[in-house]
Amino acid sequence: MNRPNIKQMLKSDAPVVTPVIHVQDAAQALRNLDVLDGAGCPGAFLINHDFPMEPFLPILREIRAARPDLWLGVNFLAQPGDIAFPVLGELAREGHVFDAYWADDARIDEREDVQAEADTIARIRRESGWQGLYLGGVAFKKQREVPEALYPVAARKALPWMDVICTSGVATGFEPDLSKIETFRSAIGDAPLAIASGITPGNVHRYAPLVDMILVATGINYDNDFYNIDPVRLNALLTAARNHGVSA
Repeated sequence: MNRPNIKQMLKSDAPVVTPVIHVQDAAQALRNLDVLDGAGCPGAFLINHDFPMEPFLPILREIRAARPDLWLGVNFLAQPGDIAFPVLGELAREGHVFDAYWADDARIDEREDVQAEADTIARIRRESGWQGLYLGGVAFKKQREVPEALYPVAARKALPWMDVICTSGVATGFEPDLSKIETFRSAIGDAPLAIASGITPGNVHRYAPLVDMILVATGINYDNDFYNIDPVRLNALLTAARNHGVSA
Protein backbone atom coordinates (compact mmCIF):
# COMPACT_ATOMS: atom_id res chain seq x y z
CA MET A 1 0.00 0.00 0.00
CA ASN A 2 1.35 3.41 -0.92
CA ARG A 3 0.83 6.37 1.37
CA PRO A 4 -2.47 8.10 0.54
CA ASN A 5 -2.96 11.84 0.79
CA ILE A 6 -5.00 11.79 3.97
CA LYS A 7 -5.58 15.54 3.87
CA GLN A 8 -7.31 15.10 0.53
CA MET A 9 -9.20 12.03 1.73
CA LEU A 10 -10.60 13.99 4.67
CA LYS A 11 -12.57 16.05 2.15
CA SER A 12 -14.43 13.00 0.87
CA ASP A 13 -18.03 12.15 1.78
CA ALA A 14 -17.19 8.95 3.68
CA PRO A 15 -14.97 9.13 6.78
CA VAL A 16 -11.41 7.83 6.65
CA VAL A 17 -11.10 4.73 8.85
CA THR A 18 -7.67 4.34 10.44
CA PRO A 19 -7.58 1.39 12.86
CA VAL A 20 -5.55 1.65 16.04
CA ILE A 21 -3.13 -1.16 16.88
CA HIS A 22 -2.29 -1.61 20.55
CA VAL A 23 1.29 -2.66 19.99
CA GLN A 24 2.86 -5.53 21.89
CA ASP A 25 5.90 -6.00 19.67
CA ALA A 26 6.87 -5.46 16.03
CA ALA A 27 5.76 -8.91 14.86
CA GLN A 28 2.26 -8.52 16.31
CA ALA A 29 1.91 -5.02 14.84
CA LEU A 30 3.06 -6.16 11.40
CA ARG A 31 0.58 -9.02 11.36
CA ASN A 32 -2.22 -6.60 12.06
CA LEU A 33 -0.95 -4.13 9.48
CA ASP A 34 -1.12 -6.90 6.90
CA VAL A 35 -4.78 -7.45 7.81
CA LEU A 36 -5.48 -3.74 7.36
CA ASP A 37 -3.60 -3.59 4.09
CA GLY A 38 -5.58 -6.54 2.78
CA ALA A 39 -8.84 -4.81 3.67
CA GLY A 40 -7.87 -1.63 1.85
CA CYS A 41 -7.51 0.64 4.87
CA PRO A 42 -5.67 3.86 4.04
CA GLY A 43 -3.54 3.64 7.16
CA ALA A 44 -3.30 2.91 10.87
CA PHE A 45 -2.25 4.33 14.22
CA LEU A 46 0.21 2.59 16.54
CA ILE A 47 -0.05 3.10 20.31
CA ASN A 48 2.07 2.01 23.28
CA HIS A 49 -0.83 1.22 25.57
CA ASP A 50 1.09 -1.20 27.84
CA PHE A 51 4.57 0.26 28.19
CA PRO A 52 6.42 3.61 28.20
CA MET A 53 7.43 5.64 25.19
CA GLU A 54 11.16 4.81 25.25
CA PRO A 55 10.87 1.05 24.59
CA PHE A 56 8.26 1.85 21.95
CA LEU A 57 10.77 3.73 19.78
CA PRO A 58 12.86 0.75 18.58
CA ILE A 59 9.62 -1.08 17.79
CA LEU A 60 8.48 1.89 15.70
CA ARG A 61 11.81 1.91 13.85
CA GLU A 62 11.45 -1.79 13.08
CA ILE A 63 7.86 -1.39 11.87
CA ARG A 64 8.65 1.57 9.66
CA ALA A 65 11.67 -0.17 8.14
CA ALA A 66 9.52 -3.23 7.36
CA ARG A 67 6.60 -1.22 5.93
CA PRO A 68 8.15 1.92 4.42
CA ASP A 69 5.17 2.83 2.24
CA LEU A 70 2.30 2.48 4.72
CA TRP A 71 0.55 5.56 6.11
CA LEU A 72 1.29 5.24 9.81
CA GLY A 73 0.32 7.48 12.68
CA VAL A 74 1.48 7.26 16.29
CA ASN A 75 0.03 7.86 19.73
CA PHE A 76 2.52 8.05 22.58
CA LEU A 77 0.11 7.28 25.39
CA ALA A 78 -0.65 10.35 27.54
CA GLN A 79 2.08 12.43 25.86
CA PRO A 80 1.13 15.83 24.44
CA GLY A 81 2.66 17.27 21.32
CA ASP A 82 5.44 19.15 23.07
CA ILE A 83 6.87 15.77 24.09
CA ALA A 84 5.99 13.91 20.91
CA PHE A 85 7.00 16.28 18.14
CA PRO A 86 10.74 16.44 18.93
CA VAL A 87 10.81 12.63 19.06
CA LEU A 88 8.97 12.35 15.75
CA GLY A 89 11.31 14.91 14.24
CA GLU A 90 14.34 12.91 15.33
CA LEU A 91 12.82 9.69 13.97
CA ALA A 92 12.23 11.44 10.66
CA ARG A 93 15.84 12.62 10.49
CA GLU A 94 16.88 8.98 10.98
CA GLY A 95 14.70 8.06 8.00
CA HIS A 96 11.76 6.72 10.03
CA VAL A 97 8.99 9.09 8.96
CA PHE A 98 5.58 8.79 10.61
CA ASP A 99 2.66 10.48 8.95
CA ALA A 100 0.52 11.61 11.88
CA TYR A 101 0.47 12.15 15.60
CA TRP A 102 -2.65 11.74 17.71
CA ALA A 103 -2.48 13.34 21.15
CA ASP A 104 -5.03 12.41 23.78
CA ASP A 105 -4.91 15.98 25.10
CA ALA A 106 -4.20 18.96 22.85
CA ARG A 107 -4.08 21.19 25.95
CA ILE A 108 -7.03 23.35 24.91
CA ASP A 109 -8.60 25.22 27.82
CA GLU A 110 -12.10 26.41 27.06
CA ARG A 111 -11.96 28.62 30.18
CA GLU A 112 -9.14 30.78 28.83
CA ASP A 113 -8.98 33.29 26.00
CA VAL A 114 -5.26 32.72 25.44
CA GLN A 115 -4.26 29.13 24.68
CA ALA A 116 -0.75 29.29 26.09
CA GLU A 117 -0.08 25.54 26.21
CA ALA A 118 -1.42 24.95 22.71
CA ASP A 119 0.71 27.83 21.46
CA THR A 120 3.81 26.29 23.02
CA ILE A 121 2.99 22.94 21.41
CA ALA A 122 2.60 24.67 18.03
CA ARG A 123 5.99 26.35 18.40
CA ILE A 124 7.69 23.08 19.36
CA ARG A 125 6.00 21.35 16.42
CA ARG A 126 7.47 23.94 14.03
CA GLU A 127 10.91 23.73 15.61
CA SER A 128 10.91 19.92 15.48
CA GLY A 129 10.84 19.87 11.68
CA TRP A 130 8.24 17.10 11.71
CA GLN A 131 5.76 17.58 8.85
CA GLY A 132 2.93 15.17 9.68
CA LEU A 133 -0.77 15.50 10.45
CA TYR A 134 -1.68 16.50 14.01
CA LEU A 135 -4.85 15.12 15.62
CA GLY A 136 -5.52 16.80 18.96
CA GLY A 137 -7.80 15.44 21.68
CA VAL A 138 -10.50 17.88 22.83
CA ALA A 139 -12.99 16.92 25.56
CA PHE A 140 -11.31 13.54 25.30
CA LYS A 141 -11.60 10.42 27.46
CA LYS A 142 -9.54 10.23 30.67
CA GLN A 143 -8.54 13.90 30.43
CA ARG A 144 -9.78 16.94 32.37
CA GLU A 145 -13.55 16.91 32.09
CA VAL A 146 -15.08 19.62 29.92
CA PRO A 147 -18.63 20.64 30.86
CA GLU A 148 -21.10 19.70 28.16
CA ALA A 149 -22.29 23.30 27.90
CA LEU A 150 -18.76 24.34 26.94
CA TYR A 151 -18.22 21.77 24.17
CA PRO A 152 -18.83 24.40 21.45
CA VAL A 153 -16.37 26.79 23.07
CA ALA A 154 -13.69 24.10 23.42
CA ALA A 155 -14.16 22.97 19.83
CA ARG A 156 -13.94 26.49 18.40
CA LYS A 157 -10.89 27.37 20.50
CA ALA A 158 -9.14 24.24 19.25
CA LEU A 159 -9.48 25.14 15.57
CA PRO A 160 -6.24 27.13 15.12
CA TRP A 161 -4.03 24.61 16.87
CA MET A 162 -4.35 21.27 15.09
CA ASP A 163 -5.13 19.71 11.72
CA VAL A 164 -7.92 17.44 13.00
CA ILE A 165 -9.96 17.87 16.17
CA CYS A 166 -10.40 14.50 17.86
CA THR A 167 -12.96 13.66 20.53
CA SER A 168 -14.34 10.50 22.14
CA GLY A 169 -16.76 8.86 24.50
CA VAL A 170 -16.11 8.62 28.22
CA ALA A 171 -13.72 5.65 27.97
CA THR A 172 -12.13 3.18 25.59
CA GLY A 173 -14.84 1.22 23.82
CA PHE A 174 -17.63 3.67 24.74
CA GLU A 175 -19.28 5.51 21.88
CA PRO A 176 -19.79 9.25 22.43
CA ASP A 177 -23.25 10.69 22.80
CA LEU A 178 -24.43 11.58 19.33
CA SER A 179 -25.35 15.03 20.58
CA LYS A 180 -21.69 15.64 21.47
CA ILE A 181 -20.58 14.93 17.92
CA GLU A 182 -23.40 17.03 16.51
CA THR A 183 -22.33 19.90 18.78
CA PHE A 184 -18.70 19.62 17.71
CA ARG A 185 -19.68 19.50 14.04
CA SER A 186 -21.89 22.55 14.36
CA ALA A 187 -19.18 24.46 16.26
CA ILE A 188 -16.33 23.83 13.81
CA GLY A 189 -18.17 23.95 10.50
CA ASP A 190 -16.30 22.12 7.75
CA ALA A 191 -13.07 21.64 9.71
CA PRO A 192 -11.92 18.00 10.08
CA LEU A 193 -13.36 16.06 13.00
CA ALA A 194 -12.34 12.61 14.27
CA ILE A 195 -13.81 10.11 16.75
CA ALA A 196 -11.54 7.82 18.72
CA SER A 197 -13.70 5.50 20.80
CA GLY A 198 -16.64 3.15 20.63
CA ILE A 199 -17.32 2.96 16.89
CA THR A 200 -18.49 -0.43 15.60
CA PRO A 201 -20.04 -1.80 12.42
CA GLY A 202 -23.38 -1.58 14.21
CA ASN A 203 -23.29 2.10 15.19
CA VAL A 204 -21.09 3.77 12.58
CA HIS A 205 -24.13 4.78 10.52
CA ARG A 206 -25.02 7.35 13.20
CA TYR A 207 -21.62 9.02 13.15
CA ALA A 208 -20.32 8.67 9.59
CA PRO A 209 -22.23 11.67 8.19
CA LEU A 210 -20.79 13.91 10.91
CA VAL A 211 -17.10 13.01 11.05
CA ASP A 212 -14.13 12.90 8.72
CA MET A 213 -11.99 10.31 10.45
CA ILE A 214 -12.64 7.26 12.62
CA LEU A 215 -9.93 5.80 14.87
CA VAL A 216 -11.05 2.37 16.01
CA ALA A 217 -9.69 -0.64 17.89
CA THR A 218 -12.07 -2.47 20.21
CA GLY A 219 -14.92 -2.22 17.70
CA ILE A 220 -13.00 -4.30 15.16
CA ASN A 221 -10.93 -6.56 17.40
CA TYR A 222 -11.71 -10.19 18.11
CA ASP A 223 -13.86 -10.81 21.19
CA ASN A 224 -11.89 -10.46 24.41
CA ASP A 225 -8.74 -9.61 22.45
CA PHE A 226 -7.30 -6.12 22.88
CA TYR A 227 -4.48 -6.65 20.40
CA ASN A 228 -5.66 -8.30 17.21
CA ILE A 229 -8.04 -7.11 14.51
CA ASP A 230 -10.82 -9.32 13.19
CA PRO A 231 -10.87 -8.94 9.38
CA VAL A 232 -14.61 -9.74 9.28
CA ARG A 233 -15.46 -6.91 11.66
CA LEU A 234 -13.04 -4.59 9.93
CA ASN A 235 -14.59 -5.20 6.52
CA ALA A 236 -18.07 -4.73 7.97
CA LEU A 237 -17.04 -1.38 9.44
CA LEU A 238 -15.41 -0.19 6.22
CA THR A 239 -18.49 -1.11 4.21
CA ALA A 240 -20.87 0.55 6.66
CA ALA A 241 -18.76 3.73 6.83
CA ARG A 242 -18.72 4.04 3.07
CA ASN A 243 -22.45 3.39 2.78
CA HIS A 244 -23.44 5.92 5.42
CA GLY A 245 -20.86 8.63 4.89
CA VAL A 246 -23.02 11.00 2.88
CA SER A 247 -25.34 13.25 4.83
CA ALA A 248 -29.00 13.05 3.87
